[in-house]
Amino acid sequence: MDAQNLRDGVLKAYGQGPEAVVELVLGLVAELTAQIDLLSARVAALEAENAALRAENAALKAENRELRARLGTNSRNSGKPPSSDGPGVKPHPKSQRSPSGRKPGGQPGHVGHTLELVEDPDDIQVHTPSHCRACGRDLEQVPVARRERRQVVELPPVKPHVIEHRAEIKRCPDCGAETSGSFPVGVEAPVQYGPGVATVAVYLNQEQLVPLERTCETMAELFGCPLSERTVESAVAECHQQLAETEAAIRRGIEQSSVAHFDETGMNVGGKTAWLHVASTPSLTFYAPHKKRGHEAMEAIGVLPSFRGRAVHDGLTSYWQYDQCEHALCNAHHLRKLTFVEEQLGQGWAKELKGLLGQIKQAVDESRRQGLLALSSEEKREFESRYDGILDAGLKMNPPPEPTGKRGRPKRGKAGSLVDRLREHKGATLAFMEDFAVPFDNNQAERDIRMTKVREKISGCFRTPTGADRFCRIRGYISTLRKQRLPILSALSQAVAGTPTTPATS
Repeated sequence: MDAQNLRDGVLKAYGQGPEAVVELVLGLVAELTAQIDLLSARVAALEAENAALRAENAALKAENRELRARLGTNSRNSGKPPSSDGPGVKPHPKSQRSPSGRKPGGQPGHVGHTLELVEDPDDIQVHTPSHCRACGRDLEQVPVARRERRQVVELPPVKPHVIEHRAEIKRCPDCGAETSGSFPVGVEAPVQYGPGVATVAVYLNQEQLVPLERTCETMAELFGCPLSERTVESAVAECHQQLAETEAAIRRGIEQSSVAHFDETGMNVGGKTAWLHVASTPSLTFYAPHKKRGHEAMEAIGVLPSFRGRAVHDGLTSYWQYDQCEHALCNAHHLRKLTFVEEQLGQGWAKELKGLLGQIKQAVDESRRQGLLALSSEEKREFESRYDGILDAGLKMNPPPEPTGKRGRPKRGKAGSLVDRLREHKGATLAFMEDFAVPFDNNQAERDIRMTKVREKISGCFRTPTGADRFCRIRGYISTLRKQRLPILSALSQAVAGTPTTPATS
């Protein structure tokens, strides 16, 4: 109702008496109430729409930040390998180690290695001068004043060494029965390769990671022993079988160690994704393939359930389910994640914590060089206080989100998740500071995995689970031999022959 109509209505009602005025006022109140309700409903709808738009805008901003963060990840600030950076990507990966101030190359006191003269050479060739270089005089009858020795180390021509076994047959003069001599154990076919050929084939295929076809080519071209792929596979299978007890001993040695490293990596088995698990120490290596990565695989493999020492790992959730042992986290992973938070998200606390972890590591290394077994209590208290203060600053920059009422944990983002992880697992993060036997990172396990990834890059995949099982057992044995500086080729020869060398496990 506009103002003129309202004026006319009031005058008319006034002329009709008080009851008409009251009726008019009540009608106006009802109309105004209806309009207020309508406007309130529209305001509520607009507020809800505005809230939804704000939430959508916040979600899109968070998604945009996440996508930009993914674009900014590389091998310096995440777990991505350097090969994923692509050509020409700058800055290139930098070492997290502090500069030592020393020049590259051998340091003073380093013992060099070079070829040395042998006292009993296989062949001696004498080179005698016939005439004087100055005046031309004949020197044939002149006695030798001295000799200068030089030696050339050369490979002899390689050709198969064929051993023929002849079993003589004799007829008894009394009864006429014929009796044959016995062939040596293992000599079963009219023509066959000996254990030395099988050893070299296994060495090329399993240690040098030469694929089956190229192993056969190498054996034919270098040694004159053409092999079929089936023959190489049979040699590998025999070596795998003979190493069963040795592998069990290696596994028991790791289970009984005070500190062990654990890690896992994806692998392609028969066109499907599987996982290669490693458990290792500085002197032992154990590999096991499994179709799963987490708790199911760890239970089936059996090392972690029996382990009572300190397990060093990257923080995969499944590891924390084993509370019968202590834990230590890989700080190399932390440094990369802190680099991401610093460079991509611009949060200064991450840089401070990187510096602090580096300082603690330097203090531990220096104390170890001095023959000390631990840092002083004052040093540890100071480092822990600084650690807590830096993470408090990180928590202020990444406060926990308000409860949403939805199921599950709300997303914290990379920075918030890292703060929570470092606060919750402070003891595992700083384990290297409390116990000098615990390393700063999990590089031991990552180094042990590296050659298995090289194998996958060369051959693409394992064709069958059986092939993966054989590789893991033999490769774990070879890795253990290398760590203990034992001769690999002779050890493989003994394994093929059924008497494998058992490395030290304690």
